[in-house]
Amino acid sequence: MPVKKYMRRGTSKFFFLPTIAATTMIPTRAEITSGTEFSEFIAAMDGWTVSNNEIETPNMADTYDGTIPGSDKAESSSFTFYEDEEESEVEELLAKGTVGYIAIFRKGDVPTNKSMDIFPIRVASQSPQYTADNEAAKFMVTCSITSRPVQGAAVPAAT
Repeated sequence: MPVKKYMRRGTSKFFFLPTIAATTMIPTRAEITSGTEFSEFIAAMDGWTVSNNEIETPNMADTYDGTIPGSDKAESSSFTFYEDEEESEVEELLAKGTVGYIAIFRKGDVPTNKSMDIFPIRVASQSPQYTADNEAAKFMVTCSITSRPVQGAAVPAAT
């Protein structure tokens, strides 16, 4: 079966959602609509993945060191944003201490597609990036992932 490849840049959508009512952390279409899309501000990102801390299980009967799955952990996650010369919408939206959810639509906002990831976050820091290089002004927002994210959820139907 051939793979229909695509590029995330220009396809994926990123939203900040201040609240999600469901304990499943699956937002409704109304919660997504009331959130803020910030895709166009993103210059770079890091993290936004979950990894497993495997546990080594050596034993005296074998020279091979086996492993078993251990606890899961979200990697350190951040966004680098372009700074707007006049407005500070994203800086205010993601100020240090802000609590909410980052919703990532990996394949775009395509209803029923199982490509939505939800990360519960608290903004750990926000800092301008200073450089003498010939490039646009940027700032970085680092987020703590406060509990297990939801990955591969279905995008809610449009209303």
